[in-house]
Amino acid sequence: MGGLNINNRDPNILNEYLQVEFDDIIAEPEGTYSVDCVWKAAYFLFTGTKNCCYKFLTIVCAFPIALAVGCSFAILSFQHIWCIGPAIRHFRINCHIVRMYVRTCLDSCLAPLLHRNGKYFQSNLHYKRPSAGR
Repeated sequence: MGGLNINNRDPNILNEYLQVEFDDIIAEPEGTYSVDCVWKAAYFLFTGTKNCCYKFLTIVCAFPIALAVGCSFAILSFQHIWCIGPAIRHFRINCHIVRMYVRTCLDSCLAPLLHRNGKYFQSNLHYKRPSAGR
């Protein structure tokens, strides 16, 4: 069965928050105890019902859900590999051309204006440097 580990079924600890036991749900505070046989019976009933119901649901639903989730991730992979990846590459190539066009337009239209304004403000800047003798 390839990389399937039958003993460790949650190797990436995806469902750690779902570890629920009887004493996580039902607890009797000190001094308020039920009869021991009721406590034990409730424990076995809770645990047995939880386990049997879970196993029944997995028998009924696991195969259709696995099929649906497998198809869903196959479609997602297909979209990213064959549609989204090439579309992003196409977009990047087109953006490079647009970037070169915009840069050329700005360099030819705005650069001379900004260069002229820079020289104007540089020549009209009246900055007095403090003299060394004072």
